[in-house]
Amino acid sequence: MLQRLEMLYPDPPIPLDHHDEFTLLVAVLLSAQCTDKMVNSVTPDLWKLADNPADMSRLSEEEILAVIRKLGLAPRKSKAIKGLSEILTREYDGQVPAQLELLKQLPGVGHKTASVVMCQAFGQPAFPVDTHIHRLAQRWGLTSGKDVAETEKDLKRLFPQDRWNKLHLQIIYYGREHCSARGCDGTRCQICRELYPKRKKPVQTRRA
Repeated sequence: MLQRLEMLYPDPPIPLDHHDEFTLLVAVLLSAQCTDKMVNSVTPDLWKLADNPADMSRLSEEEILAVIRKLGLAPRKSKAIKGLSEILTREYDGQVPAQLELLKQLPGVGHKTASVVMCQAFGQPAFPVDTHIHRLAQRWGLTSGKDVAETEKDLKRLFPQDRWNKLHLQIIYYGREHCSARGCDGTRCQICRELYPKRKKPVQTRRA
């Protein structure tokens, strides 16, 4: 599995367009229940209005919402973006904190979002688990798939820490391009067939 992923994605890029820690944080928050492509289609207009905590905090929720309206959960996200921007401006001198627990205290920032920022913005070891990773980890026999928290623990236990940041991106890209929810059922894609050549029945995966 690792050999195949390394061959396909030797240097996987971060799929969300951004130019610093703050714009990455906002983009990851926006990506909840939404595709990266959709997020990347709205963030250029959002950055034109404000691409730093101070300027973003001066916008109203309605102004933010007008730009991101087509994304899922847009009203909740616009409130969270304004709220976290105010906190970053007031309490962190406009800087995004490089600590997981501090990030999780910001409005709209859960464990997965904070983990993505830690590994992709600050280079700290983390293994964010999204729906792609959760599904593939089950198909590949890496976890029981009880929930995303358990999947994260299992993957961290299985793989060396210095592989986490890159591996989570590699699995995401493979899940989108080869082992998607509809494109593979645990018996079709190359990795699934190589890992389990005798598997005939589809794998029933638990939702994230």
